[in-house]
Amino acid sequence: MIMMSQFESSTKQVPSSEPLFTSLKPHKLADKEVSSSISTGMLSGTSQNIKLILLFTIFSAVCSLAQAFTLPGPIVSADWLAKNKSHVQIIEVANNLDSFMSLPGKDQTPQVVKRVVVDFGGHIEGSILMDFSTARVERVISGKKVNFMIPSQADFQKIVQSAGVNTGKPIVLVPFGLNSADIDEALRILWQFKVYGEDNISILDGGLTGWLAEGKATTHAHIIRQKGNWATKGYRSEFVATSEDVANANAKASAKHKTQLVDARIPAQYSGETKLEVVRGYGRIEGAKNFAPEFMTRSANGAIYFLARKDLEANFYANGINPIAPSISYCNTGTEAASTWFIMHEVFGSPSAKMYDGAVNLWAIQGRPLLVSLN
Repeated sequence: MIMMSQFESSTKQVPSSEPLFTSLKPHKLADKEVSSSISTGMLSGTSQNIKLILLFTIFSAVCSLAQAFTLPGPIVSADWLAKNKSHVQIIEVANNLDSFMSLPGKDQTPQVVKRVVVDFGGHIEGSILMDFSTARVERVISGKKVNFMIPSQADFQKIVQSAGVNTGKPIVLVPFGLNSADIDEALRILWQFKVYGEDNISILDGGLTGWLAEGKATTHAHIIRQKGNWATKGYRSEFVATSEDVANANAKASAKHKTQLVDARIPAQYSGETKLEVVRGYGRIEGAKNFAPEFMTRSANGAIYFLARKDLEANFYANGINPIAPSISYCNTGTEAASTWFIMHEVFGSPSAKMYDGAVNLWAIQGRPLLVSLN
């Protein structure tokens, strides 16, 4: 944890009666002595000025460092956030907008040993709301309309600003945290932030459900939304895979440098037994290995938390996936895959992890083949 500090200048203040330059009064000295006296006075004054300038520069630099605040990592705990709320922007990612300002409810029946959140509302004090349903858009790709895509740079900036997000202050995303789909949605938003240049951003482990389960307070106070000034910082194509990238993933000549295809859906969709209604085809992209949502998270007190790094690593290798090797994650419409990309890129630090934004949805729209393998 990095604490903010205040610094005071140790520079001695010069009273107005003491000018910075030595006063030159007429007196009876030889010309040489007068010249020497003037030079000495001017040098003394200049030296004093230089010292003041240096002290001011150091003071400004120290103040800038004191004002900087860095997140401890890609995932933060409820305890950490409770202690550092004033230093970050808390963005709650939701589809149910009414719950943001409603009172939380809990199942407190005698049969329940621990209070479990069943229908909660309210929000963390000081947080703002981002509507997930407006964070993805329809785009035209190769002449075909495709839903659930990342907005353009200008459009995403408008979406973020309308939520009240400002530039220059760290961001913590808060999902509902009741199930893995909540986590996926928040991490999809995080991926979009990353694509457009935001690095000082994390997610709250356990989400709002975990926050409540750990005894942290919420409020249902009305929020007056104000437009923010957050701005994009460019487009990072290295985080985004195209259909062509996916098609070429298994065409590498050297197996050592082969790009892994990671299917982040549930096993029944991976095999082709079932499919999401909005997706046109059954099955997986040939060559992909399955890494289902349950391999990334655990449930505790009704909330969804990330697994420990060692457990994540074991699950990746058990499914034949190297978490730090080049990879392209995909799913149905680009939500589950955002979680896989997040774990590989942000947690394990894989420099060549990408996400296929169009996912199976776009792949099938383009008439590309899917592999079905029913047992």
